[in-house]
Amino acid sequence: MSLSGKKILIAISGGIAAYKIHFLIRDFVKKGAKVQVIMTPDAEHFVTKLSISTLSKNPVYSDFYSHNGTWNSHVEMALWADVMVVAPCTAGTLSKMVHGLCDNLVIATYMSAKCPVFIAPAMDLDMYAHPSTTRNLELAESFGHHIIPAESGELASGLIGQGRMAEPETIAKSIEDFFDSETEKTLAGKTVLITAGPTYEAIDPVRFIGNHSSGKMGFSLAEQAAKRGAKVILISGPSAQKINNENVELHKVTSAKEMLSKVLEFYDTTDIGIASAAVADYAPKEIAKEKIKKNDENLTIELVKNPDILKTMGEKKTHQFLVGFALETQNEEENAKGKLEKKNLDMIVLNSLRDEGAGFKNDTNKIKIFTKTGKTEFDLKSKEEVAKDILDFVEEQLLK
Repeated sequence: MSLSGKKILIAISGGIAAYKIHFLIRDFVKKGAKVQVIMTPDAEHFVTKLSISTLSKNPVYSDFYSHNGTWNSHVEMALWADVMVVAPCTAGTLSKMVHGLCDNLVIATYMSAKCPVFIAPAMDLDMYAHPSTTRNLELAESFGHHIIPAESGELASGLIGQGRMAEPETIAKSIEDFFDSETEKTLAGKTVLITAGPTYEAIDPVRFIGNHSSGKMGFSLAEQAAKRGAKVILISGPSAQKINNENVELHKVTSAKEMLSKVLEFYDTTDIGIASAAVADYAPKEIAKEKIKKNDENLTIELVKNPDILKTMGEKKTHQFLVGFALETQNEEENAKGKLEKKNLDMIVLNSLRDEGAGFKNDTNKIKIFTKTGKTEFDLKSKEEVAKDILDFVEEQLLK
């Protein structure tokens, strides 16, 4: 994910919207960002340093000196940050920022910052609409700062109108979009086809054979490939995952046969194929037209083998670079290398259910990548980071 490893400096000023910052900090940290928080003295009327430091995993500063006399260097914090976010930004703090009225730690840090600055204003509707605020926001934009506009809704005063601080998810997306825009478009001009999630094979109108795949790995791969400029065809079985990127074309399917049909629809024009879906190996030979009633002690269902989507992709491969996945519980490496050879793959990604934090449903994964010439191992990482590793590896192979 674009926030992983990024250093984000959050400056909180004294407005009721400060309570929302807890959600923003938690989201940033969850996505792998390093978060440092500073506050104006008035902000302490609305949020506590204890709650903020607990979520950010760092001390929180509101003055130039700590109780033990240690100097809290605004210069170091300003130079440390990849981005500074002022949220909520009150009318007073905004005015001090654009006019250089440096009377607290937040403003001093802001004036030392060399990084991009994002401002999320929050105030009552009359204050937000006042010509001085409009002028100050224009000045901030003229400095090259990014304004995240206030939203309309019920305000602390009881009035309804524009002035509410943007929601934490909106602020987070603005920061993510900024970093995404800086991602090198290494896959521009390429079409990447990705399969994701499980397949469900119907037994009757209400029951199915499936597995615990969430689709997180495939969707992370799609997101990362799109950020690198690729056109992405994402073919997903039943999954609650969502994606919002204009470079990703999402096709929903249910069964293995439906997934194969959709894969073949796009495969000829594909440059890179990544089969991360956990396709059910077998399906009921016959699907009951009505719900099967619980009459007997035992129920026998005859299963037939599903089409092997990955093997079919390997057999039909012409120019495509083909990546497979293997989820194993025993003889992991041997089985993965056998799959690499039998299915005519260029590389295979192995994860084992024996590794804590890997496999279905988890937000993390631990992988090994095999090619015909060797093996590369990776540490346990978020699936977003794993997706980056996989695509980096694919790009390296394409350059050979």
